[in-house]
Amino acid sequence: MPELMEMDYKEHVNAAAMPCYQTSWLCVFEAVSPYMWSYMGIAFALGISVIGAAWGIFLTGSSIVGGGIKAPRISSKNLVSIIFCEAVAIYGVIMAIIMANKIEGSLIFEVSGKLEPWQAQTMVSGWCLFAVGLSVGFSNLFCGVCVGVSGSGCALADAQRPEMFVKMLIVE
Repeated sequence: MPELMEMDYKEHVNAAAMPCYQTSWLCVFEAVSPYMWSYMGIAFALGISVIGAAWGIFLTGSSIVGGGIKAPRISSKNLVSIIFCEAVAIYGVIMAIIMANKIEGSLIFEVSGKLEPWQAQTMVSGWCLFAVGLSVGFSNLFCGVCVGVSGSGCALADAQRPEMFVKMLIVE
């Protein structure tokens, strides 16, 4: 039994000698600059929003092209669905600009020893902007897909029956 306690003590001493990021995930999150977290959130908000808009444009565009074979009149009329998908990307850009304007920085952010209150607030703000960026990005991703699916339905319904266009546009 004392041998086990001695081994645990040696492991504890070895762990204390290792860098913090090798022993705890919390250290990794604290070691990364809060400004990097903020800017990663902005990048995710912008990037994933644009991916969602592109996905929606792909879904709608392929249906417009396919339905345009049967009814060529739908090609210009259903471009409204493409514009709705682009609005998703524009919303991502607007949110990225708003988030970037919320960042108030200092030239150097170094934590040594105990955290000052402003440092703790800056770290939490960085993590919050990262979470906001993920939320905006993924909500726009799903919104872009949903708008694309409804635009696809609108294009195909319009190709089948022209009176369905206004009804489907209202749904979209």
